[in-house]
Amino acid sequence: MTIEAARRIPVMLPALGEEEALAAADAVRSGWVAQGPRVAAFEAAFAASVGAAHGVAVSSCTTALHLALVAVGVAPGDEVIVPSLSFIATANAVRYVGARPVFADVDVATGNVTVATLDAVRTPRTRAVIVVHQGGVPAEVSALRTAADRWGVSLIEDAACAAGSMVNGGPVGAGALLAAWSFHPRKLLTTGEGGMITTDDADWAVRLRRLREHGMNVSAADRHASAQPILEAYLETGYNYRMTDIQAAIGLVQLGKLRDIVAQRRRLAARYHELLADVPGALAVRDPAHGRTNFQTFWVLLTDEFGVGRDETLAALAAAGVSARRGIMASHLEPAYADVNPAPLPVTERITRDSLVLPLHHALTEDDQDHIVGTLRGLARR
Repeated sequence: MTIEAARRIPVMLPALGEEEALAAADAVRSGWVAQGPRVAAFEAAFAASVGAAHGVAVSSCTTALHLALVAVGVAPGDEVIVPSLSFIATANAVRYVGARPVFADVDVATGNVTVATLDAVRTPRTRAVIVVHQGGVPAEVSALRTAADRWGVSLIEDAACAAGSMVNGGPVGAGALLAAWSFHPRKLLTTGEGGMITTDDADWAVRLRRLREHGMNVSAADRHASAQPILEAYLETGYNYRMTDIQAAIGLVQLGKLRDIVAQRRRLAARYHELLADVPGALAVRDPAHGRTNFQTFWVLLTDEFGVGRDETLAALAAAGVSARRGIMASHLEPAYADVNPAPLPVTERITRDSLVLPLHHALTEDDQDHIVGTLRGLARR
């Protein structure tokens, strides 16, 4: 089938509709569009959904990671272990605080760091670890938290892709020291741009709210709501990392749909697994033994048995009208980190070289899936 004959199938689409549009319009009509009551409501609702005591809304997951590192006291000269197999923002946040990122390898089945891969690169200068729940696949946080406590380091969870994923019988984020979330349009729950930090520590939540708003001791919303003038003070160097009430209004609607979005994606992923069963050398991401993924990203690792390289496969899919993407990037291979000398990362390099991401979203049809997997099947049998 030629690209002219086939409807182009996008790799992702945000699940946005009329309810979100009306919620955003209501926020505009209210006259309060900056950080305000809708942000507070979204923080409380999202934190409750992931089993955390407090939520702090921010402008992105990147800024959430930055503030989390500030909160645990990471400073210049410290080392922070991160997976190279992650969007580059994970490593960038470490540099924002002047620390040195140290890259760890990952498990081939989940794309996540393990206690063993972290321990292999840990040094006396290790101050913190950022664990990524890659593509929504939950990391084995029970073992990782135990190890971090034993090592005396802070464990921060990059849960950018993991809203709606489950681990050890509860939601990803439950019991986390600090977890950072993304609401980018590629995520299941989107506010356009935006992020969140969740924690059970009330003191950290107070400080994080201060840091996101220039270090002020009282928020702009509280000052404007007061009948009496309030003279604010700036207690420390802060940042402008706020979320708007327009974004939060959309987020509240999206949060109400999250359970159904996850269920639909899991149904589509299960059908992908059935269709790919007879495609040799195409290993699709699956649930780990310790949890359940939201299938934010449906990636396929191509082995030698498939017989066609990843880049050639992407080109063939594009010619067939399918907007697939390369797999998860390896940050240590990017020019920005050419000055970092990592330990050997064979699994990371294999996954980033040989994997691709297939379309998965609410508008994907069974005919779309048949066409996508049929194209892969034809390549494998060529």
